[in-house]
Amino acid sequence: MIPVQGMQGQRVAVLGLGRSGLSAARALKAGGAVAVCWDDNPPARAAAEDEGFECIEFTKAGAFDGIARLIVSPGIPHLYPTPNPVVAAALAAGVPVDNDIGLFFQSFATSEWNMFDIAPRIVAVTGSNGKSTTSALIHHILEHAGRNSQLAGNIGRGVLDIEPAPSGGVVVLELSSYQTDLARSLTPDVAVFTNLSPDHLDRHAGMGGYFAAKRRLFAEGGPDRAVIGVDEQEGAFLAGQLSEAAVDDRVIRVSVDRKLTGPGWQVFARKGFLSEYRNGKQVASIDLREIAGLPGSHNHQNACSAYGACRSLGLAPKLIEAAFHSFGGLPHRSQTIGEKGGVRFVNDSKATNVDSASKALAAFKNIRWICGGLEKAGGLDGLAASSATVKKAYVIGREAAGFAMQLNVETEVCTTMDVAVARAIADSEAGDVVLLAPAAASFDQYDSFEKRGDDFTQLVKAHIEAA
Repeated sequence: MIPVQGMQGQRVAVLGLGRSGLSAARALKAGGAVAVCWDDNPPARAAAEDEGFECIEFTKAGAFDGIARLIVSPGIPHLYPTPNPVVAAALAAGVPVDNDIGLFFQSFATSEWNMFDIAPRIVAVTGSNGKSTTSALIHHILEHAGRNSQLAGNIGRGVLDIEPAPSGGVVVLELSSYQTDLARSLTPDVAVFTNLSPDHLDRHAGMGGYFAAKRRLFAEGGPDRAVIGVDEQEGAFLAGQLSEAAVDDRVIRVSVDRKLTGPGWQVFARKGFLSEYRNGKQVASIDLREIAGLPGSHNHQNACSAYGACRSLGLAPKLIEAAFHSFGGLPHRSQTIGEKGGVRFVNDSKATNVDSASKALAAFKNIRWICGGLEKAGGLDGLAASSATVKKAYVIGREAAGFAMQLNVETEVCTTMDVAVARAIADSEAGDVVLLAPAAASFDQYDSFEKRGDDFTQLVKAHIEAA
């Protein structure tokens, strides 16, 4: 646990008692603060009370009297589309609003660091797509290199649940826009921006607010080194804003769309090969084509981003390349479940928006595509360019018929996952790939994209194991 520093003896309100909220309450208590809590869910309040935390309803008059700060869980709106009533009450009372990420950055460094040979470092990863894989890949490479590494944030453990870092330790954080938008402290040593595409637009009042939330990771104190995907205009702009000059190697530019040139530091992937250039000269090259855990251009972008971050930490190219080959990938992200009769089954349930689904489609050929769910803002027009390799789409979700009408491929309305998997299997032949890449949220039928992916996986495994 990371005890919260700087709040000893103060009363701190915690709103939302899921994983991050309850963890924050414990860390506040460990640091000598008094955590008072609230969650609209009675069982969540009961669990907090069982641990000795006081629960009070913060919307009542005077609830914020004597409160030093409000800590908000990431799923609770703090600004758009409208602030949660508790957040609004805190702001009206002049109480600062923060989250567990802010508490972590405030509390990570300790007086013990004066005795360390090498100060611990934080690598923070954000972006629309690929941040989970990039974060996990950085963590994997560090462990392969024998470095002490902990993975936390939006993946792995809660940020305040990790252990205090030892000398030379590295903490790898995956951070969502909800987390970066609200944290009062954001001071990573290395910050990674993978890419940007429309997502969570209701929570950020459009693309401008969404980009602004991501950009805060690079603005609040500024990282020592920034690894920036420049294939979208926002990333190119961010890289330009962070650079003092073209030769400034504090910024590592990343691309999978083109060869990057110039006197700075670049990492890019073309035709399946990763290349690192510094000062106009090639430093290293890695063949990504046969790395099973990183299929497709989108994973090559993840590889480039992770490579740049690890090079910033002093790791050698050959060591990074060896670690790539032992990386197994993450569940629900281009995850191969198995193969039967020459048909490959791939679970990419995390492809919850058009951009991530397009990248999944581009990674394979002869696709039997299972898609559909709770459609996000912006429609499905962006899928047209990526569906040339789709033989047929099998559409799930409560609004499957309407979803199917927007696709420019042969479709079959299946509504449920079991029907979709059965129909895709029945139609498949050797050389086909049955791919779950929904291009939609899961919440019309499932509690999470993980539950949706697990359902697909169980159905596929039952088919593979059948005589």
